Amino acid sequence: MRSLAFHAMGSQMLAAVDNDSAAAGERLARVPHWFQVWEGRLSRFRSDSELSALNRFSGEPVQVSQILWDALRASLSAARFSDGLVSPTLAPWIEAAGYDRTFESVLEHAPAAGPALAPPLFASGDLLLEASSRRVVLAAGRRLDLGGTAKGWAAERAASRLRALGPCLVDAGGDIAVRGPRLDGHGWPVGISDPFHPGEVLELLGLTRSGVATSGRDFHRWERQGVWQHHILDPRTGLPAATDVLTATVIAPSTVEAEAAAKVAVILGSERALAWLDKRPSLAGLLVLDDGSVRRSRRLSRHVWR
Repeated sequence: MRSLAFHAMGSQMLAAVDNDSAAAGERLARVPHWFQVWEGRLSRFRSDSELSALNRFSGEPVQVSQILWDALRASLSAARFSDGLVSPTLAPWIEAAGYDRTFESVLEHAPAAGPALAPPLFASGDLLLEASSRRVVLAAGRRLDLGGTAKGWAAERAASRLRALGPCLVDAGGDIAVRGPRLDGHGWPVGISDPFHPGEVLELLGLTRSGVATSGRDFHRWERQGVWQHHILDPRTGLPAATDVLTATVIAPSTVEAEAAAKVAVILGSERALAWLDKRPSLAGLLVLDDGSVRRSRRLSRHVWR
């Protein structure tokens, strides 16, 4: 087993391959560079990123790189999968909430009051992709923030590249992609942390071929004018979601789907979130509520370590 921990995309990352060969070590050493390249294309915090350039040219057709193209397709897939509750076009609203720079900078300097914006109404025409030319048209006045979807996409991409060396796991700041059971036949152990008791695990999962992601209001949050804000916006209001779900962890066939579904759970609140998860046979989840109670979807037991 070889593993490598590193920092990228504002998060702690981990890549692991169940292979002790020198070739596996050499490939693992390249993973931080992959994430640097992807961050350079997809970050809204870097003025020189390709995403920032696309935002500046809203309303005009722009030919984009394969990296940005694939990430944009993933963001539209997440929007469809989540019934529009996860949207790539919320940059103006998350900036209005105070998240207008890296999270570290937000914590260092309290954000000023943002402008009051009308609720966003995402329509399919807001982001058009022309496959034959790889051209993108972002509706005039719209700006993109790929956020957690980009991390989920990056975890999937890195795991796909590492899979040729053997079973692997990539953790992109809590968005985790797993490819294949370990060589001993067991799944990869993934713990669901207790937000009220750091270092303790509420459930230990055993995953083989899936994605898992956690979203919540407990970490990426900041105070502005005496009111706590966080980064998970409800697109129906344009404001940080206000429900009883503190954190949500979801297991899905892909990391992009898991990341989107975890955000949906926070946005919907516990009762509607559990119903939403239980209606989808490929999903399972665990919710931690504001009062410390824990709610599990019907199919979570299938993924618990045995």
